[in-house]
Amino acid sequence: MLKAFLNAFRLPDLRNKILFTLAMIAVYRFGSYVPVPVVDFGAIRDSIDAGEGGFLQLINLFSGGALGQMAVFGLGIMPYITSSIIMQLLTVVIPKLQALQEQGEIGVKKINQYTRYVTVVLAVLQSTGIVFLFHSGGTGLPDPFPAETFTPPNVALIVLTLTAGTATIMWLGELITQRGVGNGMSILIFTSVIASLPGEGSSILRQGGVFKFSVIMLIGLGIIVSVVFMDQGQRRIPIQYAKRIVGRKMTTGGSTYLPLKVNQAGVIPIIFATSVMYMPVLLGSIVPWQGFQNFVDRYLNAGNPTYVYMIVLASMIVFFAYFYTAIQFDPVKQADNLRKQGGFIPGIRPGGPTATYLNDILVRITLPGALFLAAIALVPTIVFRIWDFQQFPFGGTSVLIAVGVALETMKQIESQLLMRHYEGFLK
Repeated sequence: MLKAFLNAFRLPDLRNKILFTLAMIAVYRFGSYVPVPVVDFGAIRDSIDAGEGGFLQLINLFSGGALGQMAVFGLGIMPYITSSIIMQLLTVVIPKLQALQEQGEIGVKKINQYTRYVTVVLAVLQSTGIVFLFHSGGTGLPDPFPAETFTPPNVALIVLTLTAGTATIMWLGELITQRGVGNGMSILIFTSVIASLPGEGSSILRQGGVFKFSVIMLIGLGIIVSVVFMDQGQRRIPIQYAKRIVGRKMTTGGSTYLPLKVNQAGVIPIIFATSVMYMPVLLGSIVPWQGFQNFVDRYLNAGNPTYVYMIVLASMIVFFAYFYTAIQFDPVKQADNLRKQGGFIPGIRPGGPTATYLNDILVRITLPGALFLAAIALVPTIVFRIWDFQQFPFGGTSVLIAVGVALETMKQIESQLLMRHYEGFLK
């Protein structure tokens, strides 16, 4: 491992890419500590750090604690993630977007441009909602606005600042993708997740002592190992290509495989399920119906998780895992592409039977992946029930993101090292 790092820095172009990525990360972290004007961010930080922020803790996770600082980058990368998910869903529904995606690089660039526009719109809406939600007390947090400062010009200034911060994060991510190492947006999310781990670990050490801290570290290590194992897990479908005559040339046949990942949906089902589970809590703070509010507080409150909450959350994760996998991988389209390229699965007829075969395999291997996601997501909830902790540094979302991005970045660096006849990280 150390030799691979040294080899990476011996190559001038790869060294420049790594240093440029680190510089962009430094700029991103600096923006996470520059507070927006007017707001008393101390009141927000104390409440969110105490675990009272509800859905705001998810935003705080993806901003690396910037929301707790009420910083310029307070919204983090969350609007871009939501925008990307929306565009992926719309690509399946809207034929024009689907046609753009099939055009290749030009179509993908147009879709990316639409994603940026949607991100800015979502950032405006989200920042406006957070400002008014804080001021109205709908989150249960103290009002962060000092006396007589909640005026239209100040609100517009805060919304503009947070939106500009999100746009800047998008720009930094694209710069890393173009001139750095790895996917820029993923690197920034990884940075945000990692940045919150030391503070959460020290909080557990203060609250629970050395023994509980050691037990949680062992649990975290087991989670990381299991996430790595599951992330690399795949079902390899053998593919055989027949000899073909293309123009005046004859292409030679060969054999390869089609990898189907066990966890095809990644961390998206947990994000979806967590967001949906908070909707009743948000409605309960708005709708003046005491019976509904009591039901939500008793059964669907993430701050006081019950068995009903855990069962519903696990069911939602399994549902969204199948839902998002169906969007990401189309067996009919994959079978059609294989047929056009002269490929086939041994023992399976091309066309419809191939699509049915791929769909059956995908349904079977998605189940253990979905159950694994549900188990990982419930680990913090179980810890909260056993021990009175407000924070758990190895939650499902953070570990899945951190491990997935780290593995993908190492693979990219390794591929560039192998191109130059150096040994990589992963042997």
